[in-house]
Amino acid sequence: MDKMWIDFAIHIFFNIKKYIIIWRCTTISELMINERIRDREVRLVSESGEQLGIMSSREALKLAREADLDLVKIAPNAKPPVCKIIDYGKYRYELARKEKEAKKKQKTMEVKEVRLSPNIDTNDLNTKANQARKFITKGDKVKVTLRFRGREMAHVNYSKQILDSFYERLEDIAVVDKNPKMEGRSMVMFLSQKR
Repeated sequence: MDKMWIDFAIHIFFNIKKYIIIWRCTTISELMINERIRDREVRLVSESGEQLGIMSSREALKLAREADLDLVKIAPNAKPPVCKIIDYGKYRYELARKEKEAKKKQKTMEVKEVRLSPNIDTNDLNTKANQARKFITKGDKVKVTLRFRGREMAHVNYSKQILDSFYERLEDIAVVDKNPKMEGRSMVMFLSQKR
């Protein structure tokens, strides 16, 4: 029993170690450069993008030093790993700039909530609909919640009509993502912008 447990622990340890090494190589901040590249053979690409073939990492490093540039491992998971002769500082700057641009392009969509009650008046419903309209035009999703208290739970059928009339006020710009359904003591509906 003990030997089996030890074998299992050793197996797990070595697999985790391999995983950590692969993971560290693929992060942008921890790229392998120059002497850190310990592979026997690498596929070398020149600064202009020309394939120089498969060679030992020592030869590749020698070529990089002759050109006064760095040897950077770009694709560590490829077999053999792909290395490129480039200026490491410029390369890191370009990667950081691309990451920033990608973050700017990503739009975070928030879910805004509008709460209603079963005995809401038409003017209040219009005000809440205008509030939801602002959220939807900004590109956010809207969660419309109709909360029930005490004996209001007896009038669930009537409350669906309230949510329908709320949606009718926003029909020109909104689409129902999730139809009204009960969640505990409230009825919920999700709206988003028309495409």
